[in-house]
Amino acid sequence: MLRAFLRGTFTNQRLIQLRKASSLSAARERQAPIDVHPEVEDALATGKPVVALESTIITHGMPYPTSLEMAQSVERIVRSTGSIPATIAVIGGRIKIGLHPAELERLADQRSNTTAVKLSRRDIAAAIALKKDGGTTCCSTLIFAALAGIKVFATGGLGGVHRGGENTMDVSADLHELTRCPVGLVSAGVKSILDIRRTLEYLETLGVPVVSYAETHDFPAFYSGRSGLESPWRVNDPRTAAHILHTHWQLGMSNGALFAVPIPAEYEAVGSALQDAVEQAVRESEEQNISNLGKAVTPWLLNRVGELTQGKSLISNIALVENTALVGGQIAVEYAKLAGDRHDQDQCYPVPGIQGKSDELHSASDVASSGTTDDLKGQELLNASLIVVGCAAVDITSQPLTDSDLGHQSTSPGKVSMSLGGVGRNIAEAAHRVLSSCGSEFSAATLLVSSVGDDSFGRLLSEGTRMLGMRTDGLIPVHGGRSPVCSLLLETSGGLRTGVADMDLVRNMDGHMALEFILAHKPKLLAVDGNLSPDTLKVVVSECLRNGVDVFFEPTSVVNSASILPAIAGNLDQLAWSPIAFASPNLLELAHVYQQAQLLDLTSHDRWWQVLDGLGLGSKFRTDLDLLSRRDASNHDTSRGNLAFIVEKGVAQMAINLLPFFRHLVIKCGDLGVIVVMRFTGDDAAESSWSTESTNHHRRYVVSHSSTSGDIVVLQHFPAMQLPNDALVNTTGAGDSLVGALLATLVQSPKAFHSAISLQHTIDIAQHAALLSVQSPLAVSPLLSSLHGQLSH
Repeated sequence: MLRAFLRGTFTNQRLIQLRKASSLSAARERQAPIDVHPEVEDALATGKPVVALESTIITHGMPYPTSLEMAQSVERIVRSTGSIPATIAVIGGRIKIGLHPAELERLADQRSNTTAVKLSRRDIAAAIALKKDGGTTCCSTLIFAALAGIKVFATGGLGGVHRGGENTMDVSADLHELTRCPVGLVSAGVKSILDIRRTLEYLETLGVPVVSYAETHDFPAFYSGRSGLESPWRVNDPRTAAHILHTHWQLGMSNGALFAVPIPAEYEAVGSALQDAVEQAVRESEEQNISNLGKAVTPWLLNRVGELTQGKSLISNIALVENTALVGGQIAVEYAKLAGDRHDQDQCYPVPGIQGKSDELHSASDVASSGTTDDLKGQELLNASLIVVGCAAVDITSQPLTDSDLGHQSTSPGKVSMSLGGVGRNIAEAAHRVLSSCGSEFSAATLLVSSVGDDSFGRLLSEGTRMLGMRTDGLIPVHGGRSPVCSLLLETSGGLRTGVADMDLVRNMDGHMALEFILAHKPKLLAVDGNLSPDTLKVVVSECLRNGVDVFFEPTSVVNSASILPAIAGNLDQLAWSPIAFASPNLLELAHVYQQAQLLDLTSHDRWWQVLDGLGLGSKFRTDLDLLSRRDASNHDTSRGNLAFIVEKGVAQMAINLLPFFRHLVIKCGDLGVIVVMRFTGDDAAESSWSTESTNHHRRYVVSHSSTSGDIVVLQHFPAMQLPNDALVNTTGAGDSLVGALLATLVQSPKAFHSAISLQHTIDIAQHAALLSVQSPLAVSPLLSSLHGQLSH
C-alpha cells in the first residue's frame, strides 16, 4: 500500500510540474481558441529556436503591399538564422501563433480587411468574443509568446511613455508586460515619437533589464543609433544575450528583457532628418488634439512622419525591423543551444496534471452510447469516419551518446525521454492531424479504440491524447491492468537497436468491446494493428464485413504479421471479394504472411484457386515485370540499385498470391520506396480508370487485364522520397505516419487507389508524412498537420 501510494504521489507531482511548465498546454486544456502553426508546434516540441513576430506593424504600421512584403521578408530573415518565425495575430476570433501565407496576406491587405483592430492586453478577450481580426502589439505579442514558451520576440520599436506622459499618464502597456513575460524583446529601442528618457526611467522602476546590443552603451532612438542616453548594460554577441535570458529561467524570474539594437549604420545619415519630421508630427498632433485619440495616436504619427519624409521613414523602418529580426533569430539559436539539455528532459509530450480518480474513467458501454468525450465537456460528437483499433502505449526511448558506450551489464551515458506511442495510437494521431486540419468537420473524424490500464501510464495516455485534440471516448480502462509500455533503445543515428514491449493488455483485449463502436459509428474505414490477438481480430473483421466496413490491417512486426490470417480464413467462404481491403506490410512481414498462409493451407483453399485462376496472369505479365525490375530503385541515388528484388526475392509472386486475401497491398520497402499491388473486380474494375490503362514502365507500373473474369491486377513502384543529409532523427513512427496519412486520404477519397493519378498523389502524401516523422524526435511529427493542403488538392 505504501509503495503504491508513494509511486502514485511521485507520478502525480511530476505530471503537475509538467503541466505548470506549459502554459499553452493548460490553455488548450481549457479549450482556449489557440491555433499553433504546425511548423511552430514542431519547433516548440523539439527544442528548435523560434522567434515571435508582432502583427500590428502589418495591420496598422505600413501601407499595403509594403506591409506584406515586409512581413514576408522578416520571416525569411528569421529562417536564414536557423530559427522558425512565429508571426502572432488574431484571426476570426482565434489566436494564431504562426501564420499561413494566406493568413498573412489577409492581415496585410487593409483594403479588403478594413475591420482589423489593434490589440493590446485590454482588447484580447473582446476581440476573440466578437470574432475579430487583429494585429498584436508588443504587449499582446509578449503575452502569447510567453504562453507558447517562445523566448525571443523581434520587433521594430517598443512602446513607452508618451511625451507629456507625466501629466496625461499615457504610458504604453508594453512596459508593464515586460515585467510579466519572460521573453527577450529585441527592438531598435523605443519609438522616437515617445519620451525616451522617461521610458528608460520607468523601465528601471519596473525592474526590466535594458541592454544595448552594440559596441557602446548608447541607447538607440529608433531612426538613429544614438539617443543621447545610455543603457545600464551592453552586449554585442547573441550568445551572451541568450545567456541573460537563460539565467532568468534558471532563477525562475518572470520578467523579460529589452535588447536595444541600433539601426544599421547606412541608415544613420538620414536619422537626424527623420527625427526633425518626428518632432513636427508630434507638434501637429498636439495642435490638432490627435494626442487625445488613445491607441490611434501612434499609427497617426508614424503615417504623418512617412508623409513628411516622402517615404524615407518607411525605408528606414523596414531596415530596422529586418535588422532586429536578424539579431532576434541569432539570439534564439543560441538560447536553444543553452536550453538543449533541459529540453530533452522536460519537453516531450506536454502532459497535464491528473484530474479525478481512475474509477471516474468511463466504461466501454458508457462512451459508446453517450457519443461524448471528457475533453468536449458533454458536447455531442459526430460519428467517427475512421476507427483505429489497436495499441496505445507509452514509449520510453533511450539513446546512448555513442554506440560504443553500450557496455555489457552496465549503464551507459545518454538521453532518455518519454512520449505517447503504440502503433494504433500513432496511426490514429497521424490520421487525426491530417484530417482535422482539413476543416472543423473532421476534428472528431478519427476514433482510437484501445485498452489502457487504470494506472498512471493509462491516465497519461488518456490526458495526453486529449491534449492533442483527439477524442478519448475509445480509450477503455481495465481495472488492475498494466498499460502498454514500449521501451526502445536507439542507435546514435536514430535507428532502432532493440526494445522490450509490454503489450499483454492489448493482446488480451476483448474484440466484443470494439463491436459497440462499430455499430454506434458505422465508420467508412476501420484499421486494426497486429498487436491484437487473432481472436480479437476475427471478431472485429467479421463484424466489419457484416456491416460493409472496409478493414485496413497494419502488421506492426514480423511476429504479429500473420495474426490476421485466422480472421481471413473464417470469412473466405462467405465473400466474393478479398476479406481485407488494405494491408501495409514491409518486405519481411510480407514474406512471413505468405509463409504462414501456406502453412495454414489457405493457399490450398478453393476460393484461393478460383481467384488466382481468374487473374489470368501469363507470359506478358512476367515479361512486363522483368522489364520493370531493370529500372533504378531511386530517381536520385543510383547506389540503391535497381528493382530486381521485386522478381528475384519473390516480392511480386508473394503479393499476387496474397491478393485473394488482401485487395490492396501497400508494401513498405524502406529506402527502396513503396510497392502497391492490388486487384480490382466486378464494378470496381469496370469503374476504375485502370480499366483503360496498360503497362507503363516509365511510370513504374504493370497492369494486367483478365479476359475471363474481368479482374485487373496492378503492381506499381514508388521511389522513396529523398531525406535531407543528416536529417534522420527517429525512425520509430515513420511507418505509422505513412499508414495514418493513407487512412486520412482514404476517408476523404475512398477510391483514391482507383486511378494512376490519385494513387500517385496518395502515396506521395503518405511518404511525405513518413519523411516528416523521421526528422522529428516524436513518433508522429506535428508537421503532419501541414499536409492538409496537399490532401485537399
